[in-house]
Amino acid sequence: MVPRYSRPEMVAIWSPETRFRIWFEIEALAAEAMAALGTIPAEAAVAIRRGGSAKVATITQADLDRIDAIERETRHDVIAFLTWLGEGIGPEARFVHQGMTSSDVLDTCLAVQMTRAADLLIADVDALLVALRRRAEEYRHTPTIGRSHGIHAEPTTFGLKLLGYVAEFERNRARLLAARAEVATCAISGPVGTFASVDPRMEAHVAKHLGLAVEPVSTQVIPRDRHAAFFCALAVVASGVERLATEVRHLQRSEVREAEEFFHAGQKGSSAMPHKRNPVLSENLTGLARIVRGYAMPALENVALWHERDISHSSVERVIGPDATITLDFALMRLTGMMDKLTVYPERMAENLESLGGVVHSQKVLLALTQAGMSREGAYSAVQRSAMATWQKLGKPDAQDFRTNLLADPEVAACMTAEALDRAMDPARDFVHVDQTFARVLGGKPQG
Repeated sequence: MVPRYSRPEMVAIWSPETRFRIWFEIEALAAEAMAALGTIPAEAAVAIRRGGSAKVATITQADLDRIDAIERETRHDVIAFLTWLGEGIGPEARFVHQGMTSSDVLDTCLAVQMTRAADLLIADVDALLVALRRRAEEYRHTPTIGRSHGIHAEPTTFGLKLLGYVAEFERNRARLLAARAEVATCAISGPVGTFASVDPRMEAHVAKHLGLAVEPVSTQVIPRDRHAAFFCALAVVASGVERLATEVRHLQRSEVREAEEFFHAGQKGSSAMPHKRNPVLSENLTGLARIVRGYAMPALENVALWHERDISHSSVERVIGPDATITLDFALMRLTGMMDKLTVYPERMAENLESLGGVVHSQKVLLALTQAGMSREGAYSAVQRSAMATWQKLGKPDAQDFRTNLLADPEVAACMTAEALDRAMDPARDFVHVDQTFARVLGGKPQG
């Protein structure tokens, strides 16, 4: 992934140095298990651990160049690594990788890397949830207009709007936990997964020390449905990032301006127009989400390998493993910062809420009329007449608000007094269950 959208903690998981250290740990654990089982001499396992640890402790660029040079000759990355590793171990290096196949190392290493990446992503979501919960509580009772199809619908609160994202990212956290468990499996089963040349107890030893489960049936490779589920979970999380980013983009539009990204001192919005304050962070997040989602499809296509194994998945995973996790890690961090500093305009929300002359209370009037004895069809027609009359004359000298038009309608006046209409249109009625909804998500007893 490009440095612009990368954070060092996640990048380090996918670095060559980290990969080779994990490879060595797998080989050393396997050797120690084989020594315990009597398959190789005990002193060989000691020599492998001692000599290999010294080699991988401080991997230099010269070491990476040496491994690359061997691979150019052997055309095999694991053999290149084992050759380099053996140079620091001595004669006992002949006991490294006994009975194992390359996929035992590659797939188990990938499992370690993906679980570490998942741990960082879960921590990212936790940080985002802290910011979202705080902002949701801050605006729990701040009225704003709810929109459907982009059109004013009924009042809600800005806190409720944010609470929906709290609930979504709590689900996303659960998805990441499930995805982590899905890929946290170890396979040390030898060619075609039959354990003909390795003892299953060796696999169990490696898995235990790496914090992994044992893959029940590996066919020389860990089945790629696990990896597909992992990358699909990342795609769903990325879609949640985009949904929130899109909301901020809409709220920041000049015609709406109910909330906007924090504008830093010295920040410039446009090279041509000095007045511009653009939603650059949320637009950036929309683009990054597209990248992460794009990696779900090749992960799904990796599931169907030939027979017991092929390596068509390998080139895909070398790209999507680092790029998807690095991109999502950066996006979650950026989203957290954006929401933590989001500038909110409650006064503008109130202005927009009343900008259509009260028609947003149409459903409450409709229900009150039906309860007063009018048929639903008749009530709907009467309310719609008054709403359209209000809508069509907005901003004109002879404009009248929704309440005035309703009271001027004979059918409405015959069923409802002005006092009854005011009770029906009371804005407080829209928010009577806000605290109950907050309690569902955040716990505790409803306030009030």
